Amino acid sequence: MEQDEIYGEFAYVYDEFMDNIPYEQWHDYLHGLLIKYGVTDGIVADLACGTGTMTKLLADDGYDMIGVDMSYEMLEVARQKYCCQDFDEIPYESESKSDSLKDAMEYNAQGQETGESKNEILFLNQDMRELDLYGTAAAMVCVCDGMNYITDENDLLKVFKKVKIFLDFGGIFIFDMKTGHFYENILGSRTIAENREDASFIWENEFHKDTGVNEYLLTIYSLVDDENDLFERSEEIHHQRAYDIKFVRDCLEKAGLSCLEVYDAFTENAAKEDSERIYFVAQRPEKKTILA
Repeated sequence: MEQDEIYGEFAYVYDEFMDNIPYEQWHDYLHGLLIKYGVTDGIVADLACGTGTMTKLLADDGYDMIGVDMSYEMLEVARQKYCCQDFDEIPYESESKSDSLKDAMEYNAQGQETGESKNEILFLNQDMRELDLYGTAAAMVCVCDGMNYITDENDLLKVFKKVKIFLDFGGIFIFDMKTGHFYENILGSRTIAENREDASFIWENEFHKDTGVNEYLLTIYSLVDDENDLFERSEEIHHQRAYDIKFVRDCLEKAGLSCLEVYDAFTENAAKEDSERIYFVAQRPEKKTILA
C-alpha cells in the first residue's frame, strides 16, 4: 500500500461529498449476506470503516461492532458522529493481552451517554495489515473499496492472514472490490469536480492498465474563514488496485480461508467480465475434531 497521507483533510468533508452513496441499500445487501451465511449476531469487525456510516448501520442491526481504520482523522469524525468517548483512550494497546475482546467491548459501552443510548461501537486506529484484536469475531467486513487500497500483493496476503487469525472458526469474511473494468472503462481518466457551500474538490484519475493501479490526485478547498471567504487548499494522492478474481481466490486460500462465493455486487449472481464491483465471501474453516 502506498504510504501517502490519505484521508487527512478530506476526512472532514468526506461525508458531505459522499452523500450520493446509497448506504442504506448497500447495508441491506451486506446484512443479507451476513444472514445468508449464518452471522445473525455477535462481534463483527468493519475494516477500513472510514467515518463509520456502515459500522453504525450494522450496529443498529444488533451486532457488536468494531470499526478499524488507519486514518486518525476519519475515526475522529466517526467518534464525533456516534459516540462521546475518545477512541484513542480505549485500552486496546495495553501491554497485557489477558483482557478479552468482550471485556473491551463492555469497557467501550460504559462511555458517556449520547442522548438515551450508549456507545456500542469500538473504534480502533489500526492499519488492517497489522490488525490486532483481543479475540476473535464472528465476521469481518470491508466495503466501499477498502480492500482496493491494498496495492501490494504481499500486503493483500498479509491482510487475509490477519483476518484468519481473528475470525472465529467458521467465521465469515465479506469484502468488496472495484474491478479493472470499472477503472478502465467506467471511471477512465476522468476528472471529477464538485462544489459545495463550504468545500470543493477536484478528483483527477489515471488508470495504469499494466499494473492495475488507479491513481487519484485529490485537491480539496475547505472554508476556514467565512467572513473573509478564505479557503484552505490541500492535496492527497490515493492509489487503488484492481485484482484478478483468480488471484484473490488463490490469496485467500494461501491465507487459510475458503472462498465460498464471488458475486456481482448487489446481486446473488456470479461475478462477470463487466462487473463494476464484486463481493467476495470467504470463511475460516471449522475447527477439525481429532478423535482419539
